[in-house]
Amino acid sequence: MNTQTSAAATATQPTPPDAFLTQLVFGAMMTQAIGVVAKLGIADLLSAKPQSVSELAARTNTHEQSLYRVLRSLASVGIFQELERKVFALTPYAELLRTDAPNSMRNGAIFMGEEWHWRVWGNMLYSVRTGKPAWGQVHGAEVFDYFSSNPEQAEIFNRAMTDMSVGIAPAIVEAYDFSNFKTLCDIAGGHGFLLSQVLKANRDMKGILFDMPPVIAGADGVLEREGVTERVEKVSGDFFARVPEGADAYMMKHIIHDWDDERALRILRNIRAAIKEDGKILIVEVVVPEGNEPHYSKLLDLEMLTSPGGMERTAEEYRALLAAADFRLTRIIETKSPFSIIEGIVESR
Repeated sequence: MNTQTSAAATATQPTPPDAFLTQLVFGAMMTQAIGVVAKLGIADLLSAKPQSVSELAARTNTHEQSLYRVLRSLASVGIFQELERKVFALTPYAELLRTDAPNSMRNGAIFMGEEWHWRVWGNMLYSVRTGKPAWGQVHGAEVFDYFSSNPEQAEIFNRAMTDMSVGIAPAIVEAYDFSNFKTLCDIAGGHGFLLSQVLKANRDMKGILFDMPPVIAGADGVLEREGVTERVEKVSGDFFARVPEGADAYMMKHIIHDWDDERALRILRNIRAAIKEDGKILIVEVVVPEGNEPHYSKLLDLEMLTSPGGMERTAEEYRALLAAADFRLTRIIETKSPFSIIEGIVESR
């Protein structure tokens, strides 16, 4: 057997169980390393040209040898590249940590690595034993109450969610035909980025942006920048109490998964009370596939378990949840992102 054949055979051999498990166990270190370089803005500093660790350490006020050890670890998995000793450059994976990159993941990486978030993950056993989110046990307040009282941390979370919206909005607009709706209500729509993209693609449509008062108060900048201010009615309130009436369709992105079935049903039943009889509900979430295949939803589900106390759901679980609120699931439309659009109509009584 020649060297080439031997190398190919080695490459196709399965990873030994101990090596495979070691990689997963040490994955926590990789999450922290990515969070550190994201917070330091290393990818932004390397956007123009490769730089030495000494330059990067000086510009970020960090310890040179320690920063090198972090970058060396990340380069070993393809995030950054060490061109020559202690000189680093961007790779396609590292590009996503740039602030101005299309589909930037910098803010999401910062959020995942923050100490106050990390401690919640460290208490996952509490959630497994009790069925309750670890967030309240760690911080003394549930996640959204915590953010209401901690604006700096809330801003980190909101930036991460905004980056996600920017990344998936084009896929949602492309995958679904919104043209038959006269008015679309975006429930808990944040500052309105997704709604604005739908409106820009459907010039005859009007929108209702619904969220908590502090969130709605900050929406003007996005709506003005996207040129849809005159077509959007801003309404503030609590979706556990009521939602605006009169829309043809009600859309929720990354909302229902935050809540257990009881609280999710309260939201859905309030939409059922407000929706027109021929209206549609559009739930934008990741859908958990059956079986053992790896999927983003299965890790995100652990975030829901430990943080807000919600859950990611399978197609059948969404079907049952909608039925309990007098909706019928009609179809699930996959997009070019991990998210799907779960469409429902009013179930005749």
